[in-house]
Amino acid sequence: MSIEKELSERANGCCELCSATENLTVYDVPPDGDGSIDKSILVCGSCFEQINDEDKVDVNHWRCLNDSMWSQVPAVQVMAWRMLTRLSGEGWPQDLLDMLYLDEETLSWAKANGDGETEDSTVVHRDSNGAVLSAGDTVTLIKDLNVKGANFTAKRGTAVRGISLVDDNTEQIEGRVNGQQIVILTQFVKKSN
Repeated sequence: MSIEKELSERANGCCELCSATENLTVYDVPPDGDGSIDKSILVCGSCFEQINDEDKVDVNHWRCLNDSMWSQVPAVQVMAWRMLTRLSGEGWPQDLLDMLYLDEETLSWAKANGDGETEDSTVVHRDSNGAVLSAGDTVTLIKDLNVKGANFTAKRGTAVRGISLVDDNTEQIEGRVNGQQIVILTQFVKKSN
């Protein structure tokens, strides 16, 4: 039996992503695609084209993933994860992605092609003027700040040298003011040249 027939039988003659029945073809899921039924899915021409050409992606076409992401077939789960990740900036795909559970092996396969690892996922700290801040920069306070727990006010115009960035919060940095290590909101600083 050919792989196309096996996949058609597994998928009941439908695209495994959007359930279309026309123009079906075998898609080897990279990078592990080896031509086997376990590493391949049956897709329609529209899904195939959009998977391979990001410029042709129709966001609304992929609302079908709301159903197909629940497939028990790992290759289908991988492609659902990849397309939802690619579209996650739209809002609703991120909601579906938050619900989708992949076991460790399937998730590593899904991430193997680099989807979900964009430059946008790195944390970028910006000052009040939008300048990018880096660890070790010097910033100037643009507002008097009451420092809670230290009983002093950090005055406007104070230079804070050698700042460190708070990894998980783009709106916070740390620095020494009056000998105290404090957390400062980035909206109240400007980068010094």
